Amino acid sequence: MAIRWYKRVVVQGGFMRSVLVLVGGTAFAHAITGLALPILTRLYTPADFSILAVFASLLSIVAVAACLRFDIAIPMPGRDSEAFNLLALAIGCAVVVSVGAGALVLLAPSWLPEITGRLDLQPYLWLLPFGILLASAYSALQNWFVREKEFSLIARSRVAQSAASAGMQIGMAGFGAGPVGLMFGYLLNTGSACVILAFRLVRHERFRQNIEGLTCSSLKQAWLNFSRFPKYSTLEALANSAAIQLPVIMIAALAAGPEAGYLLLAMSVIQAPMALFGTAIGQVYLSHAPEAHREGGLGSFTTDVFGRLVRAGVGPLLAVGIIAPVIFGALFGEGWERAGWLVTWMTPCFIMQFLATPISMALHVTGKQRAALLLQVFGVVLRVCAVWAAAQFPNGSISEAYAISGLLFYLFYIWTILYCVKCHCGEILQKALGGIWVSLAWVGVAIVFVLVWTTIMPMQPDR
Repeated sequence: MAIRWYKRVVVQGGFMRSVLVLVGGTAFAHAITGLALPILTRLYTPADFSILAVFASLLSIVAVAACLRFDIAIPMPGRDSEAFNLLALAIGCAVVVSVGAGALVLLAPSWLPEITGRLDLQPYLWLLPFGILLASAYSALQNWFVREKEFSLIARSRVAQSAASAGMQIGMAGFGAGPVGLMFGYLLNTGSACVILAFRLVRHERFRQNIEGLTCSSLKQAWLNFSRFPKYSTLEALANSAAIQLPVIMIAALAAGPEAGYLLLAMSVIQAPMALFGTAIGQVYLSHAPEAHREGGLGSFTTDVFGRLVRAGVGPLLAVGIIAPVIFGALFGEGWERAGWLVTWMTPCFIMQFLATPISMALHVTGKQRAALLLQVFGVVLRVCAVWAAAQFPNGSISEAYAISGLLFYLFYIWTILYCVKCHCGEILQKALGGIWVSLAWVGVAIVFVLVWTTIMPMQPDR
C-alpha cells in the first residue's frame, strides 16, 4: 500500500510540480526583497534595523501561537466542513489574542520596553496587536489553501506581499519616517497577502455552504477532535519561536551597539534560500503527509522529501555563507560588514534548520505533539543559556554563540523526526549523499567568485 501511494502521489501526483509553482512565486517575491534590501540599508541605519529586530521578534513569538495552532491542523481532516470549523476557530482565537495584546499595550505601555531593555521601542508598540492579527490570520488562510492545493494562489500572494512591503518601506523613508517605516512595511507584508487570500476564500464555491455549517456544536466538536493542538502544539510553537526570537531580544539588550540590526540583516539574507525552497517543500509536504500516514507511507515519503531538501538547499546556503563576508560592505553600504561575517557563522545552523523545518510537521501528523513540545523547550533552554553565557564574558561573541547553539539543536531535532517516522538510516544516507555533487558545485562557484572579487576590488581605487 505504501509503495502504491508513493507512486500515485509523489511520482505521478505532481509533488515537484507543486513545489516548483511555490518556488517560482517565492523566487520572484525574494527577488523584490533582495533588490530592495541594498536600498533600505542606505535609507535606514543599523539602529533602525535593531528596533525592527526586537519588534519583529516580539510579534513572531506571540503570532505563531495566536491561533492556538488550529491553523496547522486545517489540512488534516478528511472532511472540508471540519477543516472550515478549524479555520473559524483559528481566526477567532487570533482575534481574542490580538485584543488581549492591545489591552496590554494600552494599560502597560512601558512593560515590554523595560523587560527587553529597549525603551526606544515604546512609541511603536501600538502596531503590535495589528501585526499579531495579520500574521496569525495569514497563517490560517494559507493553510486552508494548502489543503486545497491552490499553490499558485499562495505564490501570487507572496509576490504581492513582498512588493507592498518593499514599496512601503522605501516610500516612508523618503518622508524621514525612521523605524516606523520599516515596521509599517513589515506589517504590510502579511496584510496584503491576507486581503488576497480572504477575497479568494469568500469567492470560493463552497464558502456559503461552509459558513452555514458553522454552529456552536460543530465548533465545539472540532475543538475536541483536535484538542491536542491547543494542549501541546501551542506551547511547542511558543517554545520554537522563543528559541529563535528570545536570543535576538537578548542580543539587542546585552550587546553593545546595533548588533541586533546586523543579526537581523544576516538572518534575512541567509533565510532567502531557505524560504525559497524549504517553505515550498514544507507546505507541499504538509498537504500530502496526512494521506501518506493513513496509507503507511510516511517514512518513505519523509525520506524522499529529506533528500530533495539536501539537493535543493544545502549548496545555495553554503555558497551564501562563503560569499557574504566579502560582498556585504559593497552590497549594503559601509558599516554593514559585520552582518556578512554573521552570515558565515550562521550558515551551518541554517542548513540544519532548512532540513528540519519542512519535515517537522511529521510529529503533528503522527500525533506526537508532546515530543515536539519537549524538543522545543530543550531548544529554548539551550539557546537562551548559550547567549546568556556568552554575554558574561567581556567582548563575548554573543551572536556566534546563538549560531552554534542553533546548530546543535537542529541536529538533534532532525534525528528525532527521522526516528519518529521510522526512516531507515541507509536510505537517509543514500539520499543525502545523492546531493553532495550539487552542493560541491555550489561551493566551487562561490570560491571562484570570492577569488575573482578579492582580485578585482583592490584594483578599483587605482582606476
